[in-house]
Amino acid sequence: MAELKLRSKDPDFLRRIIQSALSSRLQSVTAGIKITEERIHEFETKYQLSTEEFITQFNNDELSHNFDFDEWIGEARMLAHLQQTKKSIEEIDFVD
Repeated sequence: MAELKLRSKDPDFLRRIIQSALSSRLQSVTAGIKITEERIHEFETKYQLSTEEFITQFNNDELSHNFDFDEWIGEARMLAHLQQTKKSIEEIDFVD
């Protein structure tokens, strides 16, 4: 695990600023995950397919092109990105 060192005349203040920024970002990412999951659920309901099944069929050219499918793939990729971002933020530890 990489370690980042910062110097400040007021390290407690710097820590609070960084923790606040990370907390805000985590809240934003979590909200984005919720919205993206809801959108994916709409596609899964509309097409009666799980996203995993959809992507498999789409990649195997088993589905005719549909603009919803472009959006669905985009939402699936966004969800993966947001989940990774959330995991990365949650793994940050402050050390003294």
